[in-house]
Amino acid sequence: MAPGAAIIERRFIATARARIHIAAAGAGRPLLLLHQTPRSWDEFREVLPRLGTRYRAIAMDTVGFGDSDALPFAENSIEAWSACAFDLLDALDLREVAVLGHHTGAAIAIEMAASRPERIAAMVLSASPYVDAERRMQKAGKPVVDEATRTADGSHLLSLWRMRQPDYPDGDIDLLERFVIDALKAGRLAAEGHHVVNRYVMEQRLPLVACPTRIIAPTADPHAFPVARKVAGAIAGASLVEIAGGMVPFPNQMPEELASAALAFLERHYPP
Repeated sequence: MAPGAAIIERRFIATARARIHIAAAGAGRPLLLLHQTPRSWDEFREVLPRLGTRYRAIAMDTVGFGDSDALPFAENSIEAWSACAFDLLDALDLREVAVLGHHTGAAIAIEMAASRPERIAAMVLSASPYVDAERRMQKAGKPVVDEATRTADGSHLLSLWRMRQPDYPDGDIDLLERFVIDALKAGRLAAEGHHVVNRYVMEQRLPLVACPTRIIAPTADPHAFPVARKVAGAIAGASLVEIAGGMVPFPNQMPEELASAALAFLERHYPP
């Protein structure tokens, strides 16, 4: 743990649609953290204590991931996951928050800011996808990463590992093991979460975002970096910062860089 970092606390919160697991650190104004598919709060394990030095940083497991309860399978959507995040805020009696989302978490954050602008004071989007009609058409019915059929000999574990290995730092066994643990806990949602993102009508929601927004673009993320300027250009007043060498597991890979970029923005637009 970094010197002076806040201690992480974990608990379950009963909400209107699901019991949601959270990990939180620090005190002060609330900052909600949203992870990518098929991860969990563990994606922010190293970031939480750093953000907790200035805010009450709360990392939730998206419904169906980590230790949070799942929705009925057919009900999974970015809109539903956003609504469940608001359920959590209601249960915690938090009327206004800042939000930080990575990959899928960024899509959820966008929907939160578009659907309930009075509740979202500022937003940080890390490695956000950009989903428009062209992407929906290209991805419809196609296989996605993390789609591995379970087998009695366990070879699907190696398939998951090998699918993700190119997007992770060379030789970093620890981060890949943490990914596999979360992917196994997510079950069918490990792959379905990507289909959920690919179905999201994001291009209609981005112009509705009214809060101050910072786009963080990890340059070695081949999925998000090429579209970072499209995301920034679709949100009025959004700013963009590139982080050299950041990959798909950016929050775990470079927690100090993510925390520093987020805090530099939030301290101006959502003062502690």
